[in-house]
Order: sequence, then structure tokens, then C-alpha cells
Amino acid sequence: MKIVNDFNDYQIMDMADGMKLEFWNGIKLSRPDPQIIWSEKTNPCLWNQIDAVYNRSNTGGGNWDIKKDIPSSWQVRYRDLIFNLKLMGFKHTGLFPEQAYNWNLIREKIKKENRQLNVLNLFAYTGAASIAALKAGAFVTHVDSSRGMIDWAKENVISNNLEDKPIHFFVDDVVKFVKREIRREKKYDIIIMDPPSFGRGSKNEIWDIEKNLYELIQDCTEILSDEPVLFIVNTYSTGLSKTVIENVLNLTVNKKYSGHISSDELGIQMQNSELKLPCGIYARWEKER
Repeated sequence: MKIVNDFNDYQIMDMADGMKLEFWNGIKLSRPDPQIIWSEKTNPCLWNQIDAVYNRSNTGGGNWDIKKDIPSSWQVRYRDLIFNLKLMGFKHTGLFPEQAYNWNLIREKIKKENRQLNVLNLFAYTGAASIAALKAGAFVTHVDSSRGMIDWAKENVISNNLEDKPIHFFVDDVVKFVKREIRREKKYDIIIMDPPSFGRGSKNEIWDIEKNLYELIQDCTEILSDEPVLFIVNTYSTGLSKTVIENVLNLTVNKKYSGHISSDELGIQMQNSELKLPCGIYARWEKER
């Protein structure tokens, strides 16, 4: 498991009974997580200091129970990156801290190349990976089907003082966008995707990761440049193992461009503990070192 241990503005303080107690730069949140199947609390007293807790509904969804006054938006920093957080309707805050592992890798790959790289970020959410790539000097294309997420990503660009850097935003269905890019003969050196298990596009198109991921990755091979650098797939789907994603990359990207494929879990280690919380998997193709 790949663990990020230098995210000072984010910590898991405790976890038990299907809930994690988190520190987000001064704000303490309690959110559900299905991986937490044990009941023993390591630090029971900390659970009395919660600012907001997300309660699931028996009929689906849920709501935030605000215990103390907290801002409608606040910021966290990771190294020299800044992200705006908000309490979203479906338990999220707009950031997945374990992805800092990938942000570091993306920046490292971009800086090693002696040329400006074109980066495509699909299912790009609030833009953390886009910010990392932009900060490293790449030209970034950011695609998400939600106008709200695109607006949030633009806020993150402004917070990082990157407004004058080359980034293009598209509110679009990812599958349709990639097919149009094939027709336009557009090329990218790095492709990043963070597909949901299930979702809907900008015009109510259905996305099912188990039915649609292979074809999407296959299409993406048509828009990779002659000298691609990196292809990353992140997933939180419990139905797909990292080996499955590796197999797909072998049958698509690696079939066309000989390189190296690897995969692993991403996770967060609880503060002052040996406990680790798995937070999804990644698989990646990268050019031979």
C-alpha cells in the first residue's frame, strides 16, 4: 500500500464503527467508511470534539449534522498546493488526500521531461491532479460532466495563482469527449482518469465502470502522443481489483506502447497508530525508465 505521510493539514485521528474521525486544517469531521468494520475506538475522547458528522439515511444518501459553526468553504495545503474544501451533499469535501501520492508522481514525471507535456485529466472532479500538473509546467485539459465541479476546479486554480497558466476546462461526457478528440487528432502525453463506479454524463448518459472502462481506455490509446509518458487509472470500485486494471492496460496501452505497468492500494495511516485505511487502488502505465 502506498501511504502519504507528509499531508500535515489532513489526519485521520481515529476510526471505528464504520466511521472515520478526520482533521482537515482545524475542522474535525466524522464520515462513514465501509472499510472500517471494527468497533474499538483508539481515542474515545476525541469523538467529543467533532465539528460536523455525516449521517447516512436508511433510504439512501444522507445529511450533515453540523455541531459547531464552520465556514462554508475553507482551505488545506499539501506542500505548495492549495485546495478549497466544502461539505458536499454526499459526504465528500472535494478532495481525496491519499491521491497526493499520484500528484507527486505526476509532477515528477513532468519535470523530468525536457519539453512541455499535454495532460488530459478525465473525470477530473475538483482538479487536484490538474493543479499538480499545471504547477509542474504542463498544458492541462480538464474534463468533468458536472458544471459545479468545473467551477470548483477553477476556484482551486485561482487559489494557487495559476490563472495565467495553460488549462482548458470542458463540461462534457468523458466518453464522448475522447471520441471527439480522436476525430480531431488531438494528442496527449499523460492521461489521468478517476472514473466512478457508476455515474451520469452531462446529458444523462449512463456510465458503468465494469461495462465501459475497457472501451474508454482503448479509445484513449488513440489520443496518446508518439512519446507518451504516463497513464494513470484510479478506482474506488470494490468490484474491480488492481490486477483487472493492470490487465486492461496490458491489453490496450502496453500493446501499443511498450512500457512498465504497476498497481497498488492507496491509503492513509491513522495518526499515532499502525492502523491503515485503504482508500482505493491505482494502476498505471509509464514509459520505460
